Amino acid sequence: MSELTLTLIKLGFLAVLWLFVLSAVSVIRSDIFGTKVTAPARPAKQKPAAKSKAKRNKPLRGTPTKLQVVSGPNAGQSVPLGDKPILLGRGTDAAIRLDDDYVSTRHARFATNGEQWFVEDLGSTNGTYLGSQRLTSPTPIGIGIAVRLGKTIVELRK
Repeated sequence: MSELTLTLIKLGFLAVLWLFVLSAVSVIRSDIFGTKVTAPARPAKQKPAAKSKAKRNKPLRGTPTKLQVVSGPNAGQSVPLGDKPILLGRGTDAAIRLDDDYVSTRHARFATNGEQWFVEDLGSTNGTYLGSQRLTSPTPIGIGIAVRLGKTIVELRK
């Protein structure tokens, strides 16, 4: 082989090696620091009447009251549901901190629009699943539907 051919092969190999290193650093960075999360758009707040405010504190029949870890390293842990979104992951800012090697720092978020609960994957490395279907957008869920994050399964419960 000529000297030029060997030099081009060396440069090509070096370029591929650098692409691999940069992609590995990008994945590690997103796992450590998380991805930038934008707050969902919320409708304008209306001032509720005194009677409706009293009724709102009591959960409606058939609505979930807690998010519970069903299986995995943190089985049995739960968090009460409210109006604020619930973050799941390995990070310190998570409502339920999961000790699962396959869960990202900011893995998934459970949020409500006031009527129904939604689960959203936050750009995790290993994904969030409903059954065998990987979530790509906020998806409505109900009571007893298993949501898998790594080796951990969580459900909305009464």
